[in-house]
Order: sequence, then C-alpha cells, then structure tokens
Amino acid sequence: MAYNLASMTVKVRSFAKINLGLRIGASREDGFHELLTVYQTIALHDVIGVSVMRGSGVEIRCEDARVPKGESNTCYRIVEKTMRALKVKGRVIVEIEKRLPVQGGLGGASSNAVATLLALERAVKRSLPAEERLQIAAEVGSDLPLFLVGGTVLGVGRGEQVYPLEDLPAMACVVVTPEVGVSTPKAFAEWDRRASHQGLKPNSSASAQVVEAKLTLAGASDRMGELSRAIAAWLGSSYSGAPFGRGRAENPLLALVRAGIKNDFEQVVFPEYPELSKGKRALERAGARYASLSGSGSTLYGLFASKEAARVAAEKLRPQGWAAQATATLTRKQYWGRIPI
Repeated sequence: MAYNLASMTVKVRSFAKINLGLRIGASREDGFHELLTVYQTIALHDVIGVSVMRGSGVEIRCEDARVPKGESNTCYRIVEKTMRALKVKGRVIVEIEKRLPVQGGLGGASSNAVATLLALERAVKRSLPAEERLQIAAEVGSDLPLFLVGGTVLGVGRGEQVYPLEDLPAMACVVVTPEVGVSTPKAFAEWDRRASHQGLKPNSSASAQVVEAKLTLAGASDRMGELSRAIAAWLGSSYSGAPFGRGRAENPLLALVRAGIKNDFEQVVFPEYPELSKGKRALERAGARYASLSGSGSTLYGLFASKEAARVAAEKLRPQGWAAQATATLTRKQYWGRIPI
C-alpha cells in the first residue's frame, strides 16, 4: 500500500514514567543487565505528530537540538520497523514537541517512539496485533514495552518484559528536573566499575548492609530477591493484618514504596552529581512521603498525600532553585484515554 497524498497530521500525547524501585542484577551475555523495577506512568508528556505522504524515508523534526534527527532516534527506528510490518510505503514525518527533559530518567525517548507507533497506525488506518507491537517495541529499546501497557507495570529481564499490575488510584507527585543529563550507559558502566573494584555501599537512606566488594551473581541475585519479595508481599497483602495491608486509607502506591524499595542507580549517580542527592532531600523536606531518582536520572520525584500538598511543595521548591512540577500518576485507563489529542 502506497500513499499518494499527504495524510493529516495525527497528534498524540507521549507520557512519562517514573520507577518505583529499581534493582540492577548480574550482567548478561548480551551486554545488558538483569533488572527488576515497577514502572508507573505519570501525566507529564511530550506531544508527537505523525503524517504520511508520497515518497519514502523518515524525517524527524524537533526544535530541541539535543534530540537526534537521524537513525539513532527511537522514533526513526520504530517508524521503519512499523512501516515494514504494516506493509505500507510512504514518507513519514515525525514532529516531536519536547516538554520532558532529555536524558532525564522519565523514559521520554522511549515514550516518544511508542507514541509515534500509535500515531502512525492511526495515520495509515491500519493496526498491528498487540504481540507484534510489543515485539517491535522491545527490539527498539528496553523501556518501550511499558508504554504499550501503561499504569503500574512490573518490568523484568532488561526491563522489556512487562506485566500489568493492579491499576492503582492516581497519586499526586512532584517531579524535579535538575539541569544535568545522566547517560544511562555511563551509569551502568560506573555501576560495573564500582561493583568489580570498590564494592557498592548503600546511600545514607539505605540499610546498614554493605554490598561485598565483588558483586557476584549470587550477590546480585540476593539483592534482586529483596525487591522481588517486597513486591510479592505487597501484591499478596489482602489478608488480614498484612504489613502492607490494602485496608489502610492511604494510596496503595505508598504501601508499595514503604515495602523498602530503592533505586540502585542512586548509589552511583549521587556521588557523581551531588545536586541530585540534595534534590531528593529537598523533596523529603517539602513533605514527600517517598522520594527517589527515576531510572538512571537525572529526574527526581516525590509522592505526596494530596494534590494540594504536591502543589504547595512545588511552590516551596521553585524559590530554592529547583525546577519542580506538580503532577499525578496515571492509571492504565487514564493513560489510554488521554493519549489521543
């Protein structure tokens, strides 16, 4: 099928994610690490526009100079794969309106790619089976598949194996975006370097346990197991008297983070970027019930008891020099309902 006339530009929202805990496991033969995390979509977003017309090739348009325009762009790669899978020919123009930080730990590039896939399907009036969508997404990047689920999502493997968790009520949060970009590959490299030569010690908010100087497979498995057990306890907490019981009036997301989940990247990113550690403490002082680095950073977030508490916290943080935005988590239903524009 070939396009002879330009299609209308299809616009969609490209939502961000945060990580509710992240454990880094052993290195794999393919060069990736085993990961265990809970992804959560939030309401902050970019806007993606896709149009298809006569010709061939892919053009990426974005005013942000930091966004690559060539084949290294995730949107570029997913367009090529999706057009082949749909058996459609034409020239595809992808317009990216960046509102999310670049290299911010919010999954912006991955979300942009999935939003491009969804907009492209609408533009050519064809859809891929869900399984094929997931396969294409996983081929392009580890974080992409979560955006084909939305809401609260368990991520395992290198993060690309995703499983929808209970669709939890939305919760207020504040996102702080420092003006530094953290490279995920460099963060992993620093993790490996420290694990091999120095050992990794928990940060000030962690337990007193010290990770051994060599992060062996067994040690990595033990640490993965800690988060796995915390998540399992939270998922199975419907019985009476459970420590993370659902009977509490608080949002279940708080019950999850109170299970002791942490982001391993804080151990390597905070020493390199001390301002990020300061940002986490600032969120906690502003009243966050839980604060953490998202992904490898540099974005930090705090969960708050109410929208008003989040709004007040953001207003307190801005005069202190922090770029803070009050927002909320998105349930799966909200996520899919708000993608179209």
